[in-house]
Amino acid sequence: MSAPRTPATSATETVKAKQPLATRIAARTGGGVMRVFLILVGLFWLMPTIGLLLSSLRSPADISASGWWQVFTTPAQITWENYSKLFDNEVVMDSLLSTVLITVPATVLVVVIGSLAGYAFAWMEFPGRDWWFLLVVALLVVPVQVALVPVAELFGKLGIFGTTLGVVLFHVAFGLPFAIFLLRNFFAEIPRELLEAARLDGANEIRLFTRVVMPLGGPAIASLGIFQFLWVWNDMLVALIFADADSPPITVALQQQVRQFGNNIDVLAPGAFVSMVIPLVVFFAFQRQFVSGVMAGAVK
Repeated sequence: MSAPRTPATSATETVKAKQPLATRIAARTGGGVMRVFLILVGLFWLMPTIGLLLSSLRSPADISASGWWQVFTTPAQITWENYSKLFDNEVVMDSLLSTVLITVPATVLVVVIGSLAGYAFAWMEFPGRDWWFLLVVALLVVPVQVALVPVAELFGKLGIFGTTLGVVLFHVAFGLPFAIFLLRNFFAEIPRELLEAARLDGANEIRLFTRVVMPLGGPAIASLGIFQFLWVWNDMLVALIFADADSPPITVALQQQVRQFGNNIDVLAPGAFVSMVIPLVVFFAFQRQFVSGVMAGAVK
């Protein structure tokens, strides 16, 4: 004897009937099958990284003779000799240091200046505020290639062409429009009542920014920092033109090593892996803040 149909049951069946076919299929397979599928997608995405890691642990003779997957059948191929040679290679180690000296200041300056400017555009009144913000938005569409020649001439006159300072200033200049746009929109979502309450308690603008706005804007600031770090670390175009030829960043150093691919694969493979794994470590270390920043404002 079947149970009587209630209005709630009928309403649920009606809602399910109106759902698209793809939604119903996803709901039915949202358990173990979907998890297995996502794991397979993740492994496929990590395949180049895994292949580069295993290649960096093989000798040049093994790399030339067979593919990296042969490690699973002959584990004896694994050796740390390549990394010993890498850390003894002054060119690559100097390039890693140059990359850090470029990436860290360029990221910190963009985050600090972008946060201050974003707060000013969001909550401070000054003449021409909206027009200045429109100018910042317009700068987002300016391609890097357009500015290479005039900025190179300017840096040459200032005496900073071919220096680390020149590369940092270039990245800061082109990173600020996006930073200001992102943080201004995030800071503008902060309730006005919260800021007014802090002002009534005697907080000035600096204290308001450091004690109220910055803690609330942590997810967006972390997202900006990750974006800027990845852009600067993986950059090669600006580094090729503005960096010092004697101590180039890691991307340029590896590009120069590729020209001698047949002779230094034992240095190139571990160097490429180290260059790639550092941004991955930074991303996964701040993954929670990154997701929170990306999703900020999506849910009211």
